[in-house]
Amino acid sequence: MIIRRATLNDIPGIMLLIAEVVPAMNAAGNFQWDATYPNAGVFEVDINLNQLWVADANGDIAGVSAITTDQDPEYAEVGWDLNETAIVTHRLAVSARYRGQGIAAKLLEQAEQEAINRGIKTLRIDTNSENSATQRLFPKLGYRFAGEIGLSFRPNLSFYCYEKRLDGNHIA
Repeated sequence: MIIRRATLNDIPGIMLLIAEVVPAMNAAGNFQWDATYPNAGVFEVDINLNQLWVADANGDIAGVSAITTDQDPEYAEVGWDLNETAIVTHRLAVSARYRGQGIAAKLLEQAEQEAINRGIKTLRIDTNSENSATQRLFPKLGYRFAGEIGLSFRPNLSFYCYEKRLDGNHIA
């Protein structure tokens, strides 16, 4: 298993992963994603910006995440300074066939490595309030719960925000 930057050739495999993950998420009451989001166009933009990473299991896409500096305006609602550059993980997903192998943690470790490489001291992430797996994972990796928000592009849903500071400072 290697973590590497995604290429346009990975989009079919990524979309297979998304087609597998979305129904399971929805069945668990997590409606963060649906038939329209995330889509191939979103991942193509991520790839063109060199911000999409995959967990490659001998050519099989086992996981995916966008490692960006894109912060949703709503992040300000939890007291985060949006003028502070942060590495933000979006679109994190792991195939059910590879769950329990630490792939999400490896993708988040890649986000941390990107922060270190760029001299950025803050990592941020949000997750649907119904996603109990990520709510257990993020604190194990040193992320602290920062609060709850809504996102304008996903109305009627609630999201929990988490932050990890590499300089040891935390917003109370």
